[in-house]
Amino acid sequence: MAEAYIVEAARTPGGRRKGGLASVHPADLGAVVLNALVERSGVDPAAIDDVIVGCVSQVGEQAFAFGRNMVLASKLPQTVPAVTIDRQCGSSQQALHFAAQAVMSGTQDLVIAAGAEHMTRVPMGSNVHLAQAAGLGEGPFSRAILDRFGVKGFSQFHGAQAISDKYGFSRAEMDAFALESHRKARAAIESGAFAAEIVPVETADGVVSQDEGVRFDASIEAIGGVRTIAEGGSITAANASQITDGASGVLIASETAIKRFGLKPLARIVNLTVTAGDPVIMLEEPIPATARALERSGLKIDDIDLFEVNEAFASVPMAWLKATGADAAKLNVNGGAIALGHPLGGTGTKLMTTLVHALRARGGRYGLQTMCEGGGIANVTIVEAV
Repeated sequence: MAEAYIVEAARTPGGRRKGGLASVHPADLGAVVLNALVERSGVDPAAIDDVIVGCVSQVGEQAFAFGRNMVLASKLPQTVPAVTIDRQCGSSQQALHFAAQAVMSGTQDLVIAAGAEHMTRVPMGSNVHLAQAAGLGEGPFSRAILDRFGVKGFSQFHGAQAISDKYGFSRAEMDAFALESHRKARAAIESGAFAAEIVPVETADGVVSQDEGVRFDASIEAIGGVRTIAEGGSITAANASQITDGASGVLIASETAIKRFGLKPLARIVNLTVTAGDPVIMLEEPIPATARALERSGLKIDDIDLFEVNEAFASVPMAWLKATGADAAKLNVNGGAIALGHPLGGTGTKLMTTLVHALRARGGRYGLQTMCEGGGIANVTIVEAV
């Protein structure tokens, strides 16, 4: 089987809800990343075989072939095709998997995997709420699904709390994890660790060049003062990911394309894994998915130099650490979604962008990325820095 390589990886800053990126149309935001990937690589834009875009809320400004609209808003020629996919929070990580598989199969040589989500202009759940408000149907979960699993509906908040209860995490422990996310993100910003990955975004009000969600003044007292989402629970907005506007992407190339365009690979794709499990607790699936990815790649957890595990809720990476026995010092070393935000469909390639650049900056070899996804699914991607 042919090899697939990441040759460029970039992302926009994470914009706070109603913050610096609020005036930018989602397609234009995604186009910023597409342009950067092509310009930085120096490839002929017309040589891009496909653009695969992850997006969760495909409605409103993110509807009507959103990926194609990103291409049309960019400097890529209209001859470049695109497709939009939804694997919930793992949408753009799955876009990366599809892009890598296309290259590994030998059917394509240059594929962009990207993702975007403008949570200010297209609020989370808009596609569901719009239909319900119009009285169209009963929602996404049929009676057969609800009867099968004995629930009235599926909730990620319930799943996050269930994980916290199962693994015995206290509110104080999760708040401490959240504070550390902000501290690591602050250190990364101050050291310039994100300089190689962030593409500044020009807006009507100026240029946004830094992640807006990081609290430089974060304290355990402030985090601990936020009310819980459910009475008697321990999940709060402060120990969960931030609602964020953002886009990200990676350029996947074959060895043929690397030679043709004189590209310098950042990382080689080692393993692509996706698994599914319990849709009720839902967010625990990265644990068995990681075990399968390691087994299939012939690696052990200690062989991995850096991990990116999405901080959808603090309980998710905390449970992953406890179950896998991974070294916590290797996890989300530049902060995670609690501090930097979680632009849903844009997070998969955002995390990979951070992982690849961090691996190279720290002289590491192997990196592993995983994230929980709605419905009890998890993607795992292992890469090797080159």
